[in-house]
Amino acid sequence: MNRVLVTGAGGRIGRAVVDALQLRRVAVTALVLPGTPCQADRLVEGSVCDVAAVRAAMAGVDGVVHLAARPAPHRGTPYEVFGENSLGTFTVLEEAGRAGVRNAVVASSLAANGLPFAAGPLSPAYVPLDAAVPSQAEDPYALSKLADEQTAAMMARRHGTTVVALRYPFVGGFAERLEEHARKVAADPALGAADLWSYLETRDAARAAVLALGVHGGSHVFHVAAPDTLAPYPTLDLLRRYHPSTAIRADLPGRTTPLDLGPARELLGFTAEHTV
Repeated sequence: MNRVLVTGAGGRIGRAVVDALQLRRVAVTALVLPGTPCQADRLVEGSVCDVAAVRAAMAGVDGVVHLAARPAPHRGTPYEVFGENSLGTFTVLEEAGRAGVRNAVVASSLAANGLPFAAGPLSPAYVPLDAAVPSQAEDPYALSKLADEQTAAMMARRHGTTVVALRYPFVGGFAERLEEHARKVAADPALGAADLWSYLETRDAARAAVLALGVHGGSHVFHVAAPDTLAPYPTLDLLRRYHPSTAIRADLPGRTTPLDLGPARELLGFTAEHTV
């Protein structure tokens, strides 16, 4: 690819994606909110919900990584979180399709299953967790990510765009927040139960997005995470304690993450390189 549009390029994953693309000598157009610092080759300021701004940013690109979103249900009113997230994804993918862009990547979330922001403890039907596990969404952020995945599938049919939705877990740099979060989870594993103790280092999150630009055909939903958990305890012990109703469908030796990482490994060639 010659030029990729990155929305939300000033965010945690966005900055890393810009760096990863530029290291590969791919030019980057960034669509960011006004006043957001960014090191992209071309900068467009505006909202992903603004058709004119998105259309301007889409000029001359042959790939899109859409990361802009309100990242949690408390980051605005329910109407803002669901409304802006779902409309932003629709707008970016519709404009990508109209512009003839063939590859797009969308940031979904592990939260699409409904566990991380639920009012009370929930458990998945089974593990390893895959995209087919029934969602128990009860918050506007989780619903927006489910809507994003359905929008991606529709746009693949509508425009023939290849769209990959990446279900990211807890993402961060080691010194920035992963090590501190790991210490908290070690002291109280219940803190990681809703995320199934999964995580992904920021550089790996960016690399997954870049690899996803190379997929050809259809729409896909992948979990991407480190192969081990953030908790220093056997995964089976954690599941039996915090998710006793969850069916365990595979061997999970040691600290193996209870997410299904096979599809991302097989189709993207992605395996996380940075672990706690």
